Amino acid sequence: MKELMIVANVAIVFGVIYKLFELIVNRKERLSIIEKMSPEQLAKGGRGFSMKFKSFTALHFGCLLVGLGLGLLAGYMIACETQPGYPHDASWPVRDALSIIYGGSVLLGGGLGLLVAFLIEMKCRKTEK
Repeated sequence: MKELMIVANVAIVFGVIYKLFELIVNRKERLSIIEKMSPEQLAKGGRGFSMKFKSFTALHFGCLLVGLGLGLLAGYMIACETQPGYPHDASWPVRDALSIIYGGSVLLGGGLGLLVAFLIEMKCRKTEK
């Protein structure tokens, strides 16, 4: 468990540092967008200003999480069908097979989720033009 906590702490530190650098770098872009706004749009709080490129980050994360969840569900169903006595048997060969089943199904589900997000993004960009 200690190894997992070390990895999690390092990931959190690097994530915070990355976000700080991203915030600094994107400052100029946000300032240029604000400069392009008219006074009427600024009075409305920036509504009515259409950006040329939309961000699909929420779509990517949503499809990724859905894919991971479906991958876990598929892995559980595969494990129950292929491993006799799965919930109660804790022998080494069963655990070894389960790690392969769960790992493969989660990675496959996450990849399919990102592929679906990419296809949705391409469709939205194509209809935008």
